[in-house]
Amino acid sequence: MTGKPKTAGSGNWTARVTRESDALDLETGVFTWKDPREIALSLKHSAESSTRRKSPSFRSAMSMLVFYINRAGSRLDSDQKQILEQAKEELRKLYGKK
Repeated sequence: MTGKPKTAGSGNWTARVTRESDALDLETGVFTWKDPREIALSLKHSAESSTRRKSPSFRSAMSMLVFYINRAGSRLDSDQKQILEQAKEELRKLYGKK
């Protein structure tokens, strides 16, 4: 067997990181919303309001979104994954990155 053995509670670390992030205070359920623009606006607001982030606001917002998508993996519903991918595009537009 390869890889690290799972420890008690290791399956919930993504939820804990999302909840207790030092960078952003996220709105409840933001990653379950159905409107990509609303998700992007919320992430942008959270990033710009944060006094604890260590990176520019665009990078912090995008990092949190990508982190969630990557950690959810195959458990993420395909429709919701598409919405979150669209939210990445919306976030880029909001910051003038595309």
